[in-house]
Amino acid sequence: MTVIGADRPGLVESLAARVVEEGGNWLESRMSHLGGQLAGMLRVQVSAENAAGLEAALRELEGEGLHILMAVEGDEEVGAASVAAAEQVMAAAILEVMGQDRPGIVRKVMQALASRSVNVEELDTECVSAPMSGEPLFKARARLRVPEDVSFDDLKRELERIAADLMVDISMGVEEA
Repeated sequence: MTVIGADRPGLVESLAARVVEEGGNWLESRMSHLGGQLAGMLRVQVSAENAAGLEAALRELEGEGLHILMAVEGDEEVGAASVAAAEQVMAAAILEVMGQDRPGIVRKVMQALASRSVNVEELDTECVSAPMSGEPLFKARARLRVPEDVSFDDLKRELERIAADLMVDISMGVEEA
């Protein structure tokens, strides 16, 4: 499920309590505070007979301003994507981008990755003040899954071309285990 709402103390505990109360198990999650909001994705396990109760319990939190979007792993769309990804061998890589902020950096880099069927598993971005000038500095770090049939060298060359175009630094390497 995906959750988003105004962050406040006890919000995550409210989610966890409802999961446990309805017989569920919290398996994994990624949550982040950004701009006063809590946004997160979480995966829970619950029996088929408790699923409706869990959904109803979580919907109660919407009255407190939390927006929740749920998907069931058995759903056709989710299942088909999982099977397709599992059938393809992929290498883990880390991509880092840094340079003067400007519109279009994320789009250009993501276009290059998508055109080669590279999956972006995690993406963290931020704008900070450059140390000397105070100008806005864009930073990104992404964890990627690169298909076995994609040449790292070709992908690096394309990213270097984009880096020169946008006047940013881009580096990519194989993720250490």
